[in-house]
Amino acid sequence: MYKIAVAGTGYVGLVAGVGFAEVGHQVTCVDIDEEKVNIMKQGVSPIYEEGLEELMQKNYAEGTIDYTTDYQSAYKDADAVFIGVGTPEQPDGSANLSYIATVARQIAESIEKDCLVIVKSTVPVGTNDKVEQFIHDFLVNDVRVEVASNPEFLAQGSAVHDTLHAERIIIGTESEWAEELLMNIYEPFRIPIVSVNRRSAEMIKYASNDFLALKISYMNDIANLCELVGADIQDVARGMSFDDRIGSKFLNAGIGFGGSCFPKDTKALEYIARQNGYDLRTVKAAVDVNKEQKTILYKKASNRLITFNGLKVAILGLTFKPGTDDLREAASLENVPLLLEQGADIYAYDPVGADNFSKVYPEGRNLNGSITYVENINDALEDANVCFIFTEWGEVKALSPEGYKLLMRTPLVYDGRNIYDVKAMQEAGVEYHSIGRKAVKRENLKAEKVEVHGTKY
Repeated sequence: MYKIAVAGTGYVGLVAGVGFAEVGHQVTCVDIDEEKVNIMKQGVSPIYEEGLEELMQKNYAEGTIDYTTDYQSAYKDADAVFIGVGTPEQPDGSANLSYIATVARQIAESIEKDCLVIVKSTVPVGTNDKVEQFIHDFLVNDVRVEVASNPEFLAQGSAVHDTLHAERIIIGTESEWAEELLMNIYEPFRIPIVSVNRRSAEMIKYASNDFLALKISYMNDIANLCELVGADIQDVARGMSFDDRIGSKFLNAGIGFGGSCFPKDTKALEYIARQNGYDLRTVKAAVDVNKEQKTILYKKASNRLITFNGLKVAILGLTFKPGTDDLREAASLENVPLLLEQGADIYAYDPVGADNFSKVYPEGRNLNGSITYVENINDALEDANVCFIFTEWGEVKALSPEGYKLLMRTPLVYDGRNIYDVKAMQEAGVEYHSIGRKAVKRENLKAEKVEVHGTKY
């Protein structure tokens, strides 16, 4: 087992550190925020992620993981240092690498033995080369140090599972020494390892995320066309999913993608292409479609209603997806200010995201309207004039169509996640608008389902 230091305790760093500790390595997680470090020592996770706190508490009690602000002691005798700090998007779409540079210099000035530095953060192609040179420029002691690329592919909401049971691990190295050390570190995970050079590993991260973003935007584009021609996007997706070349994942239409990866990575890869004199048209199209998609329900509702002024507007879901309290690039952040500007009185429900959202839009009067955060769905829906569904939380999916009819003053629902059956909502007396679907009389259709080897789909 190895002595590992992890720089950064966000989604990437903290989950990776806990994962390494869980398989038996000795891990020290480093963060500049002393209050955050003290909270983590108490077994409290600074992020909402299923199963994370339990593993933090277990491994801290067993002594396989610790947290500190003292980077010098953490780095000086580490066999490997993983960098998992943020690379936030800049206004031009490029990645801000200042946090990477800060950690690289700290490592260079602290290590006292041969060490492998591994960049897990998502960085532009060629960044690892620069990091290695940067470390050598500031290296204090005569030790061997190399840099490897090891991009993460965890999904927020399932990050712990994705780390411990990944489909593959990507490592990018430039020497047999670095490759062997990194493969040994990951050996206890018993997960297939794809070993390539550093630049290929950096590109694999962008290419993978951007391909998934392309699938989402493509399905949203098709969904918008489905509405115009009378097709049902869910039927279309089901038909497509039987094709092994397409697969069944990331075919759900909705109000666009958000989070910390897809929006940032699509813009970053497009920026990289521009810097190299290439027009990455497919990715640019995905970015454009996603931007338009986020407010498509607001536009539909605006065409249906005279005004939002003075109306009670229920919002179900604030985070960009269920299972996380992350608001980055969430559709709610695009739609709430539009509604507030129009004078809406918003009642918002989210099981874990309300506290974070209230930091952006405090409860009470905002712009021309107001916002109130409620602890249950019924309080949001009671006497509401219109409802927007932005996140497919289980609590939202569990509400029956009749519940909207019973609770709302006007049962007018705009569903950005296609949770409900169109016919069921109509039969319940709800005016229901979703993405890529229209009410269709199915009585005259010869078959609603397809049968494959006795199983109906």
